[in-house]
Amino acid sequence: MGSAEAAVFCSNLATNLHSAPFLNSNLPKLNLFSIPPPKAYSFPSIRCRPVLGSPVFGASPSSDGTHVMVEDDLQAFLQILPLDLRGILIDEPKRDKLLEVILDLGRLPEARYLGEPGGQYLRNTEVSMKELEDAQNAVGEFGGDNRAGIEGTLHRISAIRSRKGEIVGLTCRVGRAVSGHIDMVHDLLHYGKSILFVGRPGVGKTTVMREIARVLSDEFHKRVVIVDTSNEMGGDGNIPHAAIGGARRLQVPEPSLQHKVMIEAIENHMPEVIVVDEISTEAEALACRSIAERGVMLIATAHGERLENIMKNPTLSNLIGGIETVTLGDEEARARRCKKSVLERKGPPTFYFLIEMRERHYWITHRTEKSVDMLLRQRNPLVEVRKRDNQFKIVVERWKPYDGHDI
Repeated sequence: MGSAEAAVFCSNLATNLHSAPFLNSNLPKLNLFSIPPPKAYSFPSIRCRPVLGSPVFGASPSSDGTHVMVEDDLQAFLQILPLDLRGILIDEPKRDKLLEVILDLGRLPEARYLGEPGGQYLRNTEVSMKELEDAQNAVGEFGGDNRAGIEGTLHRISAIRSRKGEIVGLTCRVGRAVSGHIDMVHDLLHYGKSILFVGRPGVGKTTVMREIARVLSDEFHKRVVIVDTSNEMGGDGNIPHAAIGGARRLQVPEPSLQHKVMIEAIENHMPEVIVVDEISTEAEALACRSIAERGVMLIATAHGERLENIMKNPTLSNLIGGIETVTLGDEEARARRCKKSVLERKGPPTFYFLIEMRERHYWITHRTEKSVDMLLRQRNPLVEVRKRDNQFKIVVERWKPYDGHDI
């Protein structure tokens, strides 16, 4: 295949979604290793409009004029901090990368920034109990999960309590609405299949979920319901933040009741899509399976950094079909050239796609069923690598052998 033909072929992959054998299970099975893998192709980011109701704080432009819009309400965030810290942070050149502010009793206040290890002390005097009490009064009541928010914003405040129940520390995290992040997976949404996102804390899972809810509601015209356990996706208060678009939001009174609210959403509100953050218990995993079996598209996140973390987690393994030990017959074991006792997938996975968010702009996309089966047989599945280049364009590399580390 010549370079011109290869370019046309790659362009067709990006535009004709149902032509990709990696994604479409209805097509005849192909030996992907017999097909010369195409070169990486790229396409520009989708131009995004600002979300109404909150000021635009910054944007990351690309060479062709498209951009990712980053919006926050930093002024409201600063109002809960001690007065001297407000002045320091408002004049900080790196404030657009501010991740969180740590206020611990008897310690120096600390600011942490995206992409930087450790933190930066904001002053040389320690945090007092009076300052913590003032911050608590500005935020309001904390829930059973020791989290609170600032009404009308996406900021999250988490408390550390003493044995007597007193608040002795606060983690004040900046919440941002990012428009344009969705183009990393925009093509996958057309399939109507459930997607599970995994990644370490702070990699941007909740931000992506919020933007997916908006796009599915406003652009795909789906009935979208968000199960918002800690008000992270829709913000604090009874009126959800404009960043979720036309999606509806169900608040969860207690974190332990998340699985019940998930079932309530499916039974009472006829959603076509349910969005839920932080699947972490067996009851929530079973609720996910119940939702998927009713034909509803499910977008969720789970604790873990790699697909293997989900496979090895007995609580969450049901999300990818479950893992069981099977004893093979002598002939089958010889045919497979393996031991008689092997691990196999119990059933179909709840999520058709699983995406490892390695970094904010570097994702690994799995076809869950095939990847799990290959890994259980100690083979490297084929995956897609999705990332942004230096000009903020999306680059998708298909049919990359996955080893769990380098890729």
